[in-house]
Parts: sequence; structure tokens; C-alpha cells
Amino acid sequence: MSAITITDAAQDYLADLLEKQNTPGIGIRIFITQPGTQYAETCIAYCKPGEEKPDDQPIGLKSFTAYIDAISQPFLEDALVDYATDRMGGQLTIKAPNAKVPMVNEDSPLNERVDYYLQTEINPGLASHGGMVSLVDIVDDNVAVLRFGGGCQGCGQVDLTLKDGVERTLLERIPELTAVRDVTDHTNRENAYY
Repeated sequence: MSAITITDAAQDYLADLLEKQNTPGIGIRIFITQPGTQYAETCIAYCKPGEEKPDDQPIGLKSFTAYIDAISQPFLEDALVDYATDRMGGQLTIKAPNAKVPMVNEDSPLNERVDYYLQTEINPGLASHGGMVSLVDIVDDNVAVLRFGGGCQGCGQVDLTLKDGVERTLLERIPELTAVRDVTDHTNRENAYY
């Protein structure tokens, strides 16, 4: 059962919009940009067949499918999509009370917290460069070992980006972390021959 409620009025309104797209099988995709931060924005976008992501959660509605972004899902807990009419016409409203609430706290395991900030704060910024970062492991002395993928891999700027942005953000958010390393640690020149 999904945590998000899409009222009949909202479904009718969206179905009407979708019909005008003249694309068989078109649905909507609901996602949050920068979930768990004060900048969180809940978005609804058209989703043509094939545009949904593999880990989206599909919700079959009366006349179309809504795809819920996997990372956004916990933040859409108790969310309500409604269509309210007034004298000026109508408006689609989205209330997502948990969109800005971090899904981790001081008691969450270190790896969950690192992962959380990577997903919510760091990756959205790197995505514009086609990059992404994932947590490989937390090693001795609370050092986070990260893997850079996509546009970041082998990029000459990776040291700069890593030391500068990613490390600063993580150490700010998670005081117990002592350092951040890249899995292909560029400071380790011993293995630089391959």
C-alpha cells in the first residue's frame, strides 16, 4: 500500500491533462528534489512509457499509472495530492509533510546517515554533471570510502570536488566522520601505474 494519497478530483484533473498529451500509456511520475532538506520540492511530471525508472513504485489509479520515485518514497509518507476548485478555477495541490524531514537521526547507523546525505544533498548536485557518488564502506576511525561514478570517474576535478564539496558536506552533517576517501584514492600514488 502506498503512503501517498491522490484524491479522485486530482486523478480526474490529471487524467484530463494526460489525455491531451495524445500519448498512449502516459502516466505521471512523482518525485521530490533534494528530499529531506529545507529545499525539498515535490514535483509531478508527465511520464511517457519507458521514462519511468526501474526502481519506481507504480501505483495503478483509475485511468493511469503514477510512478513514485524510490528515493523520494519515504518522504512522500502521508503526502496528499488534491485538486481544489475555487472562483478562479482550480489548482492541483501537493502536501508532503515529510518532504523536508530527514529520514535519519543521530542514532541511525553511520553508513545509513552517509548514504542519506549522498542521496539527498550530494548526488542531486553531481547529477547535473552526470556524476554520482555511492558509499562503499565505513572503515577504521570512521572514514567513509566513496565510489565516484558517471561523469565523476577519472575526472581530473574529482579530488577537488571530493575534498571540497562532498567531504565538507558530510563532515558538517555527520560530526563523527573523520574523513572521506575515494575508493580509487587519488592520493595513493603506489597504484598509479594502472
